[in-house]
Order: sequence, then C-alpha cells, then structure tokens
Amino acid sequence: MTTNEAHEAAEESLLAGPRVDDSFHVFDTTLRDGAQREGINLTVADKLTIARHLDEFGVGFIEGGWPGANPRDTEFFARAQQEIRFKNAQLVAFGATRRAGGRAAEDPQVRALLESGAPVVTLVAKSHDRHVELALRTTLDENLEMVRDTVSHLREQGRRVFVDCEHFFDGYKANPAYAKAVVRAAGEAGADVVILCDTNGGMLPAQIHAVVATVLADTGVRLGIHAQDDTGCAVANTLAAVDAGATHVQCTANGYGERVGNANLFPVVAALELKYGKRVLPRGALAEMTRISHAIAEVVNLAPSTHQPYVGVSAFAHKAGLHASAIKVDPDLYQHIDPGLVGNHIRMLVSDMAGRASIELKGKELGVDLGDDREVVARVVERVKARELEGYTYEAADASFELLLRDEVEGGPRDYFRIESYQAIVETLKDGTHANGATVKFWVGQERLIVTAEGNGPVNAIDSALLQGLERFYPQVAKFELVDYKVRTLEGNHGTASTTRVLITTTDGTAEWTTVGAGANVIAASWEALQDAYTYGLLRAGIQPRR
Repeated sequence: MTTNEAHEAAEESLLAGPRVDDSFHVFDTTLRDGAQREGINLTVADKLTIARHLDEFGVGFIEGGWPGANPRDTEFFARAQQEIRFKNAQLVAFGATRRAGGRAAEDPQVRALLESGAPVVTLVAKSHDRHVELALRTTLDENLEMVRDTVSHLREQGRRVFVDCEHFFDGYKANPAYAKAVVRAAGEAGADVVILCDTNGGMLPAQIHAVVATVLADTGVRLGIHAQDDTGCAVANTLAAVDAGATHVQCTANGYGERVGNANLFPVVAALELKYGKRVLPRGALAEMTRISHAIAEVVNLAPSTHQPYVGVSAFAHKAGLHASAIKVDPDLYQHIDPGLVGNHIRMLVSDMAGRASIELKGKELGVDLGDDREVVARVVERVKARELEGYTYEAADASFELLLRDEVEGGPRDYFRIESYQAIVETLKDGTHANGATVKFWVGQERLIVTAEGNGPVNAIDSALLQGLERFYPQVAKFELVDYKVRTLEGNHGTASTTRVLITTTDGTAEWTTVGAGANVIAASWEALQDAYTYGLLRAGIQPRR
C-alpha cells in the first residue's frame, strides 16, 4: 500500500466514524475554545488524551482545533487519525469561510480543513453587519456568498458542515433581517446545523429563548447554541435555547474558555439527561462524569473546582445540622439527585454546626459504627465544637476526625508511638543560607528512640526524623509521602501571637488522607498533623501497634 493509499484509507475510516444519534448533538469544543482560557497551554499529547476522555464520556462531536492555523493543531489531526479509534465521537475541524473575492476551491485555509481528514467541519461566519463591514471589510452580499460558496464546496467534498454564526445575538439586535439572512444562506447551501453564538456572553435566558424561537420559525433551519459565560448564564442560556427548539449544544469540559469561560459540558449534559429526560450519552456514561471532569482537570493542570455543580467534591456535601437530620431520614430531602447518577457521592462535613445526625452519618460514611449510643455521639459533638474554637477544622480533615471518633468509640487512641519531645533548629549560615535540623524522642512499645535528621525546612526535618524512627518498626511508612501542606493564620489574635492551623495531605500511593493540627506556631501545629497522618496511615493499613 502506498503512502497516499494509506492516507486515503485512514481518512475513509475516519469519515465513516462512529454512529451518532443525529436527533440531538452534544458538541464539545474544549480543545479549541476551551484551550483559549488563560493559564491553559495544551500540548498535542494533552489534546489527544482529552479527546480520548471526551470520546469515552460519549459526546457526539469533538472540535479538535484549527488545522492550518498553527502547527500544533495540524499535528493533532494527523496523529488523531492514526492513534485514536473513536467509539462515540466524530472529530471536527474548525475554520473560517473563504476570503472575500476568492473561491472556496482555491482558498488555502479551506484546503487545510479538507486535508485534516476530519469528517465534520465547523465554519465560523460573520452574522453581525458591522463586523462584516469593519472586520472583513467587504459587503453584506459578498459575506453571504462567502458562506454559500464555502459550505457548498465542503459538502461537495463529502464533509458534513456546521456553521457558527459569530456574534449572532448582538448582530440580531442591530439588524435582525441580515442575521437571519446569514442563517438562511448557510442552510440553503447545505449546512446541517447553524449555531447561534453569544460570542460576547452578554445575553440572558429569556432573551436567548425569544431569539432562537423566532429565528427557528422564520428560517426553518436546524439551530444550535454556543454560549459564553460572561453573565454567569451560559448553562442557563444553553438550556433556554434547547427549550426554544435548538437541537445542538456546544460546550467545554468544566466550562473552560476565553475570559470567564463557556457553557460547562457537565451541568448541561446532566440537565439534559436527568431533568429533560433526553438520552444524549451512551448508556452508563453519565455515571463516569465526575471521573472524566477531574481527569481532564488534571491534564490541563488546573485544580478541579470543588464547588462545580454535579461533579465538585462539595456538590453533595452537607454541613448544617438541620440538613443532616433530614438526610438521615431521607437523602432526597436535601439533594436534587442521587449523587451516584453522576459518579459523585454524599459527604457529611463535621464542624461547629454539627449535630447528632451529622456525627452519626459521618461515622457511617467512615465505617465507624456508633450504634445507638447517644452519650458517645453527644461527647463527639461537644468535642468537635470545643476543638473548632481552638482552631481545628474537620471539614477537610476526615482522617483526623476518624481518629477522634475512634478515640471516643473504642476507648482510647491507637498507640503506635508515644512522643517524649521534639526539637527543631533553623541555623542561618554565613552565606545567608539556612540549615534545618530536628531531633525527635519517642517510644515504640517498650523501646525509646532518639532520631536526628536534616530537612528542607524545620517541618520537613521533623517529618524525616519521625519517619526514620518509625520505619524500623513499621516498614509500611516508607510508602507514606506528604503531598500537600497548607498553613493558615487564624483570626482572633494578632501578628505572631495568632493561632496557626495546618492541613497535611498524605498518600501511600493508592489513597490520600488529610489531617489537621492547630497550635501557637506553625511547628506545633505541623507536629500534631504529622502525628495524625502517620497514625491514620498505619490504622488504614491494618497494622497492629507494637507492645
């Protein structure tokens, strides 16, 4: 097989693509529009990984970028043909209508769209009369011809064509007749869908609904929606368009996009499936939504939003005692859906707002059976409230709370080691650098240890000394690694006399846990959090204390 024959075979396979239910489109533009977010800079490998995640999730179309506009996007399309066998999605190339005064068949940018091998092309077209005259510097009639010629040419080449009407809603306000003329031109030339774009993100749901309904009635063209989030209404605007008759929604994973972002793929899809009853994903895919959201966040190197609807770790977290009491009776009383439907789970937060129900439900979540012992629950509630007044917090420190809970339920702490004393030293050298050392004296069973270690900072030195000593008796701690360390100075006192809170996240390579410490200084608070971290890790591993 020659190189050309191999390319043609790969292109034919890609053009065939997976079978997509054409009655409603979920179209993802994370790799193009989402990548324009400040702080995101995707490599080709990143884009391929995200494309696999999106295909696994089950979106119908993945817009991969603008081939020919930059080498990275051109390479992505070439590699996607060879490296990805799409199961659910079709790959989409993005580009513009031909240049004014030319012919689509001779336009190099249009040729690059065809050479990408993508089975679907999205063309951006001007639909605002002022943009046509000022940005394209051409006439309104020529712009319509640019749309017709480019769409017709791509259709003749066997491509499916979607047309993005840029700045449509602003253009509709200024000149509704011309905005609708662009929609008609695209539809008559063979565009499968014409997408109305709120490019500036300034529209509100009622406005979107009214315009979409009118344009649909007046043109008879199949319509889609592309909403930016500048008013915080992108998801609502997308759903308003669906209510008005749009059957194609353009979104980005986690709402990534230029300025404040785009319509968030995950709330849109969840609403369509769970609130509208539309089957827009493969069966069972919705339950993977939280995992997919977080996986994509890791690829773009942005921390997952904890308060994102449906998929955030706080989406089904309950703190108030009143909520907990109701949830104990029926979880649906304070939850709009079962979290498991989107791959998330309920979380009970323990704080000074906690009541009996909060503690009982949190104990159940952590696997600690409180039975019907109301006295134990009451003691835990009072202890938590007292500790929070001292500066501790258990909302984000489940491991420390579980240790506290087991102390009350099981009648005492897990005595893996007993601390006698610790000392940390920071020495300033003549060259201005610092030397950090620590000495920890502690007992494991009947044996006393004195361990000295150096480290990158006094806390790291203490951690190293404790680790070296414990490793002799509990080899499992060699797997423990501190992966996050947060320090906060609490209100209530002033300056260096303030209470300090430390949160430490530790991993054993398979799971992570967070512990908390509070004290008069960062060393004391860190020491408490470290003790809990090692104790919880050994408890989690099923290790028995040395006697």
